[in-house]
Amino acid sequence: MKKSILVFILVILPSLSFGFERFNAVMKYDPHFSKYTKRYFGPGFDWRYFKAQAIAESHLKSDAVSHVGAKGVMQIMPRTFKEIKTRNPEIKGAANNPRWNIAAGIYYDRQIWLIFKAKRPFQDKLSFMFGAYNAGKGNIIRAQRISKREGKNPNLWRSIEVTLPRVTGRSSNQTIEYVKKIKDIREALK
Repeated sequence: MKKSILVFILVILPSLSFGFERFNAVMKYDPHFSKYTKRYFGPGFDWRYFKAQAIAESHLKSDAVSHVGAKGVMQIMPRTFKEIKTRNPEIKGAANNPRWNIAAGIYYDRQIWLIFKAKRPFQDKLSFMFGAYNAGKGNIIRAQRISKREGKNPNLWRSIEVTLPRVTGRSSNQTIEYVKKIKDIREALK
């Protein structure tokens, strides 16, 4: 009896905890992810990272609204969207329009990407970008300062995982899990 329960758990658990493969069949926004990744990150950058981010944010639901008011596929705060539109006149539509929401989210990711210029492994650079998108740039920078003071490498994400709780408290768990979730989703996307 116990053996059959264990086998059942081992079989069903991966489909419950991940199951992100199902998003390979959801392609309606793929052209937007591809187009705006090329525009803001260049043709060699894998657009699936941003699709993974959108899955983590909203499960690709264009009408998603968070408890704090973030909107759309990329879950952008209205004030941030307005600021992005001011800086980037190419973004013309409304925050609830999937095309413009995706464009704004990837543009915002690019602005964060440029902040974290220090030399670090690519996966760490992605983690910093996604972590800052979730927790705010200032919080990640404060965690870096703490890491440096404690003799940790402030340019590695594992150092931020250790020090971020002192900056954002329990919210740090959400950010750390968010970054891991995007990585897991990206690995499931083809």
